[in-house]
Parts: sequence; structure tokens; C-alpha cells
Amino acid sequence: MLRKHILLVFITLFSVAIVVAQGADKKQLNLGDDYYKRGEFKKALLIYSKLYEAKPYSYTYVYKMVDTYQQLEEYDKAQEVLEKRIVKNRAPIMLVELGYNYQLKDSIVKAEALYNEAIDALEERPTYIYGIGQRFEKHSLLHQAIKGYKKATQLLPEKNFSVQLARIYGDLGDIKNMFSSYIDYVAYKPNTLNNIKRNFSQFVSENKDNENNKILRTLLLKRLQTNPDAYWYELLSWLYVQERQYSKSFVQEKALYKRNPESLERIIDLAITASDDADEEIAINIFNYILETSQERDVILLAHQSILEIKTENASKKELEAINNKYLSLFETYGKFESTLALQLSYGQFLAFSFEQPKQASEFLKASYKLDISPYQEALVKLKLADILVLQEKFNEALIFYTQIKANLKNSTIAQEAAYKIAKTSYYKGDFDWAESQLKVLKASTSQLIANDALDLKLLISDNKWDDTTQTALKYYAKADLLAFQNKTEDAIKLLDKVLTEHNGESIIDQALFTQAKLHEKQNQYEKAEANYQKIIADYREDIFIDDAYYYLAELYNLHLARPEEAKSLYEKIIFNHEDSIYFVEARKKFRMLRGDTIN
Repeated sequence: MLRKHILLVFITLFSVAIVVAQGADKKQLNLGDDYYKRGEFKKALLIYSKLYEAKPYSYTYVYKMVDTYQQLEEYDKAQEVLEKRIVKNRAPIMLVELGYNYQLKDSIVKAEALYNEAIDALEERPTYIYGIGQRFEKHSLLHQAIKGYKKATQLLPEKNFSVQLARIYGDLGDIKNMFSSYIDYVAYKPNTLNNIKRNFSQFVSENKDNENNKILRTLLLKRLQTNPDAYWYELLSWLYVQERQYSKSFVQEKALYKRNPESLERIIDLAITASDDADEEIAINIFNYILETSQERDVILLAHQSILEIKTENASKKELEAINNKYLSLFETYGKFESTLALQLSYGQFLAFSFEQPKQASEFLKASYKLDISPYQEALVKLKLADILVLQEKFNEALIFYTQIKANLKNSTIAQEAAYKIAKTSYYKGDFDWAESQLKVLKASTSQLIANDALDLKLLISDNKWDDTTQTALKYYAKADLLAFQNKTEDAIKLLDKVLTEHNGESIIDQALFTQAKLHEKQNQYEKAEANYQKIIADYREDIFIDDAYYYLAELYNLHLARPEEAKSLYEKIIFNHEDSIYFVEARKKFRMLRGDTIN
């Protein structure tokens, strides 16, 4: 028993000694690395040498010593370290290191011989590829790495090195082989498809004529011809979505659905994406296909609702009548129950904001929130009711509903949205101090969108409420904002004209110019919008709307006025002068597209 106790104590003490020693080595290694990073290579080398003497079998210390000698251009000393190691064990990774050292000495023939010897060693043990591949890549010996990975692929058919090859081809700018390698990896491991899409997204653009897009499209179509697996349809559909060719994506999605008709979820997502991107015709076509195909009540109702909402956007008075009748027909078919609540909310929105019957909309929705629905659904109905009351300028009644939502569903996103609308309603009323006090709290909202909107509105009020004691310009602007909310776009534009003429020189002018420009765009009055953006650029270059003006004027030139060179120049101004702009990424992408770059 005593001997066992003594042995246990000895083992414990020995273990502690090892841990202490490892801790000391780690501390010394960190110190050496700090010297190395600061360019104090001789000090770093001294530490690495001591660590190597204590543990000459450690690859880490060999690499660090050799690297540091190379930084000091003492290649012969690095060679000496490596050759001593190779005498003991001619490990392929050491051959790569010695070859690289010869390359630094411009002894290319000797370097190539050692690289080839390392690759030939794969014949004996193919798993060497993990080490030599990593060393080749570290030293940017990419062609040698490719040769090694390809050989390993032949010797280890059960393994797959396509990702490593794809990464290397990408570094070499060989886009075709990079895409092809990633596609090979999808075939090997289909559950990596979403990761591969993320990799592809860095190299393709919205421009279907971009060379990278053409290469990927060709490769995918060839795969489909030889091996029509589902993931090639999915990847091709994804590419068409990046190019905003939703009709072509729809063809692929239908093919996918026919192979696996379990769910229409992907097709629904495509329809929503097309709708959000204002491709109304194809969105309606897709939703009609969903109506023809689905047997699920919820899906059918969603498709009907989506079609009606899309058609409402630009409907004539006669078309609005037909849309109203279609809503009523759907309620006759499916009833007014909890299951059709989304359709009821949509109809309330349509009645109030498009069909100009806010009173009837309110009466309709008041019946909706008396249904057997959840507290959250009740909040949705009350939120829409309150919006309609704001539309009618019945602010106090609207505030009651918003306040009920905020109190009943505390800390939820819908409660925060209601809180923001309380502040916005107070702003419409001209009660700026109260609105500002509410917005201060909402800046910390868990919803980023609400937080951003709250901050924007707070800054609008705080930056402009002190220009005059009557706050006339801010009141005009708030009223114009309300008119825009009420779809009285022309009236809003006229009131903003009043702000621009009667309050010229006040701090709200650039905001008024920008808001009016967006309203002109809504009316397809692109030249008037252009004039506003140009005014901001000319007279308010140092103010916060300058990057907004650059970006949206570029969009006008690019999308509506067929002036791509001027658009390119404006995107470029954001790239070089406004790196912190929220438009920076989009501006850079569109600038490169207009310039005809190959994206990578």
C-alpha cells in the first residue's frame, strides 16, 4: 500500500513538472514570436535556438529557426539546420523546406529536385500530402501543391482534395479550374452546397455577361447534361438569382420540384425574391404556378395574397375594383377566421391605402381582432388599425392602440415597432420634444431596423428643432412626411418646395432635397430627382446626405437615364471618398461591373 502511495506521488510530481516545463516553453516561444513580429530577428533566433536544443525533434522549432535565418538572409545556416534534420529522417516536409531554402539561394534546379522527391514520396505513403501540401502552400509554391494534391487524389480515391485545389486555383486567378474543383467537391459532399455558394458569390456578379458568370454557367450546364443530380439544378438556379434572371431560375426550380415534389418552399422563396426585386411579371407567374400546383390551404392563400399585393402597386382605378372583388371572393371561399388573418390584414391595408376607404378598412379590421386569435395576432391587427388611424390623422386614437401593444407584449419586436410608431405619430403631430425623448430609448432596440429608423428620426428632430423658435420648417417637413405616408405624393412634393424656398439656408434643406428627390423617383420624374441630387452634391458636400446623393444619382444614371459612365464616376466617389458609407460595398460592386472587371 505504501509503495503504491509513493508511486502515485511520484507520478503526480512528474506530471506537474511536465506542465511547468511546457508552460515555460510556451512563455519563451511567445517572447520569441514577439521579437520576430517586431523584426528583431537575432533576439528571436536566440530564443528559438535554445528551445530547439532542448527539443530537437520539434518541427515547430525547426520551422521557426529556419524561417528566422531566412529573414536574416543566412541561407547556409538554415540549410545546415535542415540537412542535419534530414540525415536523421528524410521526411518529405523537410525536403520541401530544404528545397525552398535552395530556391531563396536561386538554386532552382536543386529546389525542383527536392520538391519532386517530396511529391514522389506520396507513392510510398499518400498521407504525406497533408504535410507537404500545407508547406507548399505556406511558401506560395502553388504549382507544386497542385501537383501533390492531384497525385494524392489518384493514390487515395476515397479522399477528396478538391477544396484545397479550388483555393489554390483561386489564388492563381485560374477561375475555371477553381469553379471546377468546387463543383467536384459538391459532387463528393453535397451537404456542403451552401458553403460553396458563399465561395462562388465572391466571384460572380449581377452581370450575366461577366466572364466568371459565363464560366460557371457553362460548367454547371455540362454537369447537368452528363449527370443531372439535384444539386446542379440548385446551383444553376442560384446563379440565375445572382444575375436577377428569375425566369431562368424558375425553370431550374420547376425541374427540381418535379424530381422531389414534397415542398414548394424553394419556389415560394423565389417568387418572393422576384417580387422584392420588382420583377412583378415573373413573380406573378411563379405564384400562379404555385396556385396550380399546391393543395395546401396556407400556401394557396399566400399565393393569392401575394398576387393581389403585387397587382395593387400600379393598378388603375378599374383594376383596383377588380382587386377588391377578388379579395371579397376569397373571403367567401375561405371565410374570415384565424387561418385567413394575414389575408384580412392585407385587405385592410388595401382598403385604406390603395382603395381610399380608410373608414371601411377600420370597421373590417375591428371585426378581425375580435376573432379567436393569439395576443400576438391581436397586436398585428391593432398595429394595422393604428396605421390607418394615422392615415386619417386621428392621432390620439392611434396612440391608444400603439400604447396597448407596447404594454401587452413588452420587449417583443412588435412592441418596439409600436413604440417607434408612438414617437413617429408624435412627430407628425409636431410634438417634437416628446417624440425625441421616446426615440432616445429606441436607439438601443434589439431590432437593428427599428434602432436605425429611431436614430435617423431623432437626428432629424435634434438637428433641426432649434433653427427658429416656431420650428416652422420642421413642422412643414413633418407634414410632408405624413402626406407621403398618406400616398399624397404630389402634395408632399409641393410642401417640400415650400420648405426649400421659405427656409433656404436652414439645416433641414439637404434633408428636404433628398426626401423630395425620392418622391420624384416614385413619380418617375427622374430629371427632377437628378436636379435635387445635384443640388446636394454642389451645395452640401460636407453634410451627411452627400454619400446618399452620390449613390442614388448613380442609380438613376445606371438604371433609368442610360448614362453608365456618369454612374461609374459617382460610384467611384463613394469608393475613394466615403469608405465608411453604408453604400460602399454596393458601390464598389457596381463600379466594377460598369468597368467590365472580372470579379474575384
